[in-house]
Amino acid sequence: MVLVLVLVLGWGAGLALWSDSRIEHVDALSGAQNTPGTTYLIAGSDRREGEAVKTDGTEGARTDTIMLLHKAPGGNSYLVSLPRDLLVDVPGQGGYKLNAAYAFGGASLLVETVEQFTGLTVDHYVEIGFDGVAQVVDAVGHVNLCIDQDVDDKRSGLVMTEGCHDVGGEQALAFVRARYFDPTADIGRQQRQQQFIGALMDRVTSPGVLLNPVGQVRMAGAGSGALTTSEGTGIIDVGRMALTARGAMNSGGTLSIPVENPEYQTEHSGVAILTDDAEIDAFFTAVADGSAELAAQE
Repeated sequence: MVLVLVLVLGWGAGLALWSDSRIEHVDALSGAQNTPGTTYLIAGSDRREGEAVKTDGTEGARTDTIMLLHKAPGGNSYLVSLPRDLLVDVPGQGGYKLNAAYAFGGASLLVETVEQFTGLTVDHYVEIGFDGVAQVVDAVGHVNLCIDQDVDDKRSGLVMTEGCHDVGGEQALAFVRARYFDPTADIGRQQRQQQFIGALMDRVTSPGVLLNPVGQVRMAGAGSGALTTSEGTGIIDVGRMALTARGAMNSGGTLSIPVENPEYQTEHSGVAILTDDAEIDAFFTAVADGSAELAAQE
């Protein structure tokens, strides 16, 4: 029994060290005064494998997926999607859509912008290239995703019939990126992205993946190779983030920000999502202290 325990612990430690060595790190955190609880900023970028990661955003990558994950001091966890078209004040730039922050100043400016908008200090920044989404799904075999209509979207490549299906990496990637077929646009995509995270967490923690050493190596290799994190954020922190995200989804902690006008016409940035400052302050204050109402579970 002792030998088995040593082998299991050694395997886990070795896998963690190998995974850590594959993660890219950037200077993303702002150094702002800490706020209670633990806050993760999760970004999905269209940076392709092999492209350089820069903190000034000059590689031209965009962040089409932006989520804030917060574990409050009292134990409640919340996963909040921040629409890419959300109209915000980007420090040093002025009013722009949220994903412009990454284009202007990379991970560090995106973090600063989100902190200013939410009032929460980001403790860990985690970015995954969209190529990595497909690789991770293929590494675990598939994920089960559901849609409420038949879709054949040429722009994203999403082809699904109404209902729930086990899909591979290519279709999972199309599922999280697609928005043009949906009349709710970015709002609908947020819901699909949250569904994907829940489906991936369920698959990753299933016995068929979790207890399979070959599957563990494939998953660790695909996941860590696609990740970029803030300095000091390693694979253990990413694991804690995954558990927190799963807890938020299982408890009804997947929330949407209050929106005043989803089709606000800006002067220079086209149509954007407009919010009310007072409503946003109240919303994120409740998220921060764990008093935000959990969504009803079906």
